[in-house]
Amino acid sequence: MKPLEGKTAVVAGATRGAGRAIAVELGAAGATVYCTGRSVRGQASDLGRPETIEETAELVTANGGRGIAVQVDHTDEEQVKRLFRRVAGEQGGKLDILVNDIWGGEKYIDWNAPFWEHSLANGLLVQDRAVRTHMLNSYYAAPLMVGCGSGLIVEVTDGTGYRYRGNLYYSLAKISVIHLAQAMAADFAPHRIAAIAVTPGFLRSEEMLDYYGVKEHNWRDAITGGLPNAEHFGESETPYFLGRGVAALAADPEVLGLSGQVLPSWELAKRYGFTDKDGRSPDWGSYAMKNGFPV
Repeated sequence: MKPLEGKTAVVAGATRGAGRAIAVELGAAGATVYCTGRSVRGQASDLGRPETIEETAELVTANGGRGIAVQVDHTDEEQVKRLFRRVAGEQGGKLDILVNDIWGGEKYIDWNAPFWEHSLANGLLVQDRAVRTHMLNSYYAAPLMVGCGSGLIVEVTDGTGYRYRGNLYYSLAKISVIHLAQAMAADFAPHRIAAIAVTPGFLRSEEMLDYYGVKEHNWRDAITGGLPNAEHFGESETPYFLGRGVAALAADPEVLGLSGQVLPSWELAKRYGFTDKDGRSPDWGSYAMKNGFPV
């Protein structure tokens, strides 16, 4: 069974990590998924990563959906407008799911600098990429959903609360999108559209695997490798753990009851009864509580 057969999704920031996995899992559930981002074959973004949106779209199709790669710089309002005009034109004015997973701040956060010594330009660039882009996407997506009388917007963040996350600019970006979900949920209430924030635990993304010098098949070798936080890597999760959670939310006929909340991957797994791609059931929330640090 494909519970999202006939549904249309846009995953903004689908190049890699959680965005890629969410796109693939939406496709596995039967959706048509527009996979957007800056990195295409022969033209990487300034982050210099090898992954591309074409690869993501191909994975969506290979897993049973229909993947459509669209190169978009989501900081450019005109490109965002063109994206949603294209979706409306190709899908009969219909959009069911928007996932805002744009980040692009990896190179621009200095974890060792207090905010007044941090590069202000880099700190503001992070807000532009990780908050303003989400606002632009939702602004142009919302009328399509309102016109249909249903929809789901998912904000991907890091952490479940309003705590400080070790850097002012990083915290501001990640907390802002939680509030975007809450605020949009209030505005959407009369229109039967849900807005929800979601977070992974310790995400075993492509970039994190590279940092620890391992691949997915031997990721456990990193646990004793001596790099920062390696001792916690045993409780990490693949991006597909969160991806399955978002697909489950999108297929849930009672999703409106969750609108405005921030939901972690491990709680989504308990609610909907799925495991990670490797068959494990990581629970970062319980692990963090046991080890004395917040989520």
